[in-house]
Formats: sequence, C-alpha cells, structure tokens
Amino acid sequence: MKGKVIGIFSWIVLLLGFIQLGSAQNLDIDLLRKINGGRSANLVPFFQGCSNSVTPMVIGVPVVMSATGFLKHDTVLLGKGLFVGTTCIAAGVIAIGVKYAINRPRPFTTYKDIVRLSEAGGPSFPSGHTSAAFSLATGFWLDYPHWYVGVPVFTWASLVGYSRMDLGVHYPSDVLGGIVVGVGSAWVNKKLTDWMQRKNDRAKKILYSPHL
Repeated sequence: MKGKVIGIFSWIVLLLGFIQLGSAQNLDIDLLRKINGGRSANLVPFFQGCSNSVTPMVIGVPVVMSATGFLKHDTVLLGKGLFVGTTCIAAGVIAIGVKYAINRPRPFTTYKDIVRLSEAGGPSFPSGHTSAAFSLATGFWLDYPHWYVGVPVFTWASLVGYSRMDLGVHYPSDVLGGIVVGVGSAWVNKKLTDWMQRKNDRAKKILYSPHL
C-alpha cells in the first residue's frame, strides 16, 4: 500500500512535468499573458499579501497546534498539528526536488512581456508557494473535515496560486503542479498515517490479548 500511493503520486507529478514541457506550452503562456497583462493595479498589494502569507501560515499553524496540544496534554491536537506539519514538510521537499529535476525557467526570464511583481527564487515548476498553501489547506481540512473549514482554507490556497500568476512568477501549469504536490502530499501522508495507526492497533491487540 505504501509503495502504491507513493508510486501513483510520483507518476502524476512526472506527467505534469512532461505536459508543461510539450505542446501545452503555448496555451500556458497565452493564459499567463491574459492574467498577468490584464491584472488590476489596485489588487497588486492584495495578491502580494496572499503570496507573503504562505511562510507564516505554513510555519505558524502546525507549530501553534502542536505547541497547544503539548502544553494542554491534548494528544489528539498534538497529533493533528504534527500531521499538518509533516505534510507541509513533505510538500516542500517534493516541490524542491521536482523543481531542480525539471529546471524550468521562470516565465519572466523567457518572455520579456511578463512583468514580475514578486520575489522568485529557483526554477519555476512546480509553484512552491502553491504546493505549500495547498498542503496546509488539505492537511488542516483532513484534520477538521467540515465545509466551514474547507471553504476558507481552500479559498486562501486558491488565491495564493492565482497570485503567483498575477504577479508574473509562475505559469498556470506551475500552479497546477503545486496543487497536485500539495494535495497529494496531504493525501499520501493521511494514508500512511492511517496505515501506521492500524498496524499499531493490531500490535497492541496481540500484545494485550488475554489468550497469550
């Protein structure tokens, strides 16, 4: 099971990488030009704020959850915080690895009409900000699977993804790749966590079985 979910996730990421290197490139840059060239100057500070919110959110949310759970001796909350934290870490590691494996140039370096309005480091595919935002949103929603949790967290994550195109630092396929990495990291982590929990529960039943 472990190998299966990781294998499926890896093939999806690789497929997206091949797509963004192929004939879809023209559609990619055409859509980016519409978004970047048609942006509203009044909304630039808002989208910059969306992008800048990722780091404090990805660090702050799991730290606060885990610290609160630890201080209150709430093992459930502690476990939820650790789950969100490990999901974000996994997404970050995967995103960086794929970035340098594919090594796609940023759109503003290839197309001079794309105006960059945000800091951007490293290769383009996938979007690290988007993968981080969606890993946090998905991980948090899996901890608290309610619509009133999912709507705001996924709205925020979607705004982060859109902001990376509006600010001229990522192609649409970069953002799509970031979504796959973020959501996929949370999904795989959830499957592995549930599998480990079931394995641990079976071990406890055997250990404390009255027939032994």
